[in-house]
Amino acid sequence: MEEHNDQKENFRKTFDQMALEKPKYQGIMAFNMVENFISTPDDRYVPPKFPLELPKFDRSTPFGNEMRKHFLLDLDNWTFLNHGAFGCVLKEGLETAYKWQCYVEQQPVRFFDREMLPLLAHVNRRLAKFVGAEPRDVVLVPNATAGINTVIRSIEWRPGDTVYYLNTCYYTVKKLFRHLSSAYGVILKETTITFPATKEEILKTIKDTLEAGTRLALFGHIPSNYPVIMPVEEMVKLCHSKGVPVLIDGAHALGTLPLDLSVLKADYYVANAHKWLACPKGCAFLHVSKKHQPMIKPLVVSSGFGAGFNSQFIWTGLRDYSPYLALNTVLDFWVAMSPERIRKFNNTLAHKAATMLAQKWGTGLLSHAHMFGPMVMIRLPEVLLNCVTQGGKEEAVKAHAEMVQAKLHYEFNIEVPVKLIQGKLHTRISAHVYNELSDYDKLCDAILIMTNDVLNNSGAYNSYKQYS
Repeated sequence: MEEHNDQKENFRKTFDQMALEKPKYQGIMAFNMVENFISTPDDRYVPPKFPLELPKFDRSTPFGNEMRKHFLLDLDNWTFLNHGAFGCVLKEGLETAYKWQCYVEQQPVRFFDREMLPLLAHVNRRLAKFVGAEPRDVVLVPNATAGINTVIRSIEWRPGDTVYYLNTCYYTVKKLFRHLSSAYGVILKETTITFPATKEEILKTIKDTLEAGTRLALFGHIPSNYPVIMPVEEMVKLCHSKGVPVLIDGAHALGTLPLDLSVLKADYYVANAHKWLACPKGCAFLHVSKKHQPMIKPLVVSSGFGAGFNSQFIWTGLRDYSPYLALNTVLDFWVAMSPERIRKFNNTLAHKAATMLAQKWGTGLLSHAHMFGPMVMIRLPEVLLNCVTQGGKEEAVKAHAEMVQAKLHYEFNIEVPVKLIQGKLHTRISAHVYNELSDYDKLCDAILIMTNDVLNNSGAYNSYKQYS
């Protein structure tokens, strides 16, 4: 028996060394190979051979109107200023995903048994490098919501544990927290930030209200309804100084900001690839610091469970993995066009448009201009709120903002969100490489037409009520 165990150990060492020298897939669904594929140093790593020809991109294509050929948006009929909602897929990315789907179905056993794992590991490595992280600390998940749920459901909650978050927290995350409260007796502590607010004011509010011993703090990097770039690096340091672990919801950050997770040092970080990166829907990542990895388990337990942190996430049952595989093409697009160049264009256009809109509407921004990236929240003219609340007879609620958004959608073919923030109507504009300043001129004119209609027509409320 002892001799047999020695032989097994020698075989394991030989097997691991083979993977280190040349990470060639060994056997059928060998999940013990995944950790080697992920962690092999760059100078020893041999990428898998791709069975598909991937598209090339011309860096000389100017941003704006000419970039629209790379997106599937119907921009002939719509003014699309809401990239921040669900993103807009890169055309070549979706085409690549379809090619992968077809390739898989030509010989599904070959793909899933013998080809898939090293291909997914390669994507994992590329994405980790893009966000300044070690590949072994990053796992692919379908979306940021799945990533957040993975962390929350892996923690062994006790009655009286406290979760700390801000009012800017995304509403579905608040629903998850309410579930924690009802199911486990977790105490929820929501702290309000009133805008406009400076970085220093935000940090002081957190410092004054966060208590040592809090089980978890969660912050949005760029909150959806309050799209300011939060000072997360300082927020993480502040929480750690009180012994509080931090989960950052970076749903809007990937592609928007130059991420360096090795510097940020959050305990957990999630981000979507389908939003600003423009990957096909169903692709995101979860970054977990090494000290927490033994605790974090996937939402679905499958074949790779128990074989290592990356192994247990890379396969969560039979599903369509093409959005993950298409990430290679999307990253090729970003490398070709330059992440810095894309971010500069998006930010500059969003800020120029926001300044123009606020001036022509006689309003202002939700917070200080320098705190926004490619999404900016601008206050709408007060007369619109007076109209939809029947001259203030009704308390302003979310439904009133939705009425204004619906009117823009159905009557002007403009897709842009309208939100009720701090009792005022605001619109959140997004800017991406296919947008031009003329798009925002259309929004400006539409709001002015709606405003004039309210001022000159006592029955204007009925034109909004139909959308309630």
